[in-house]
Amino acid sequence: MPSIRPISDLRNNSNEISEFCRASREPVFITKNGVGDMVVLSLEMYERQQAQLELYAKLAEAEAEIAAGADGVDFFEFAHMLRSDIHGTI
Repeated sequence: MPSIRPISDLRNNSNEISEFCRASREPVFITKNGVGDMVVLSLEMYERQQAQLELYAKLAEAEAEIAAGADGVDFFEFAHMLRSDIHGTI
């Protein structure tokens, strides 16, 4: 069940809202005059969402390149190349 709070709670109970966001890892939806206005989210969850969006964008770009016929490298060949580079410098 989403947590929905009026905008006055943001001013009057900001510490409580912050604790809730961090503890539950869930957003708090803020309403203004009974209408959704904003979302409060812990920094950890915001950064996690941003990282996921970046990953999804990279995956979509890779899929588009594959669909366009881009040449790829076999995973095992690439892993072997990385291992030989690492072991060659240590």
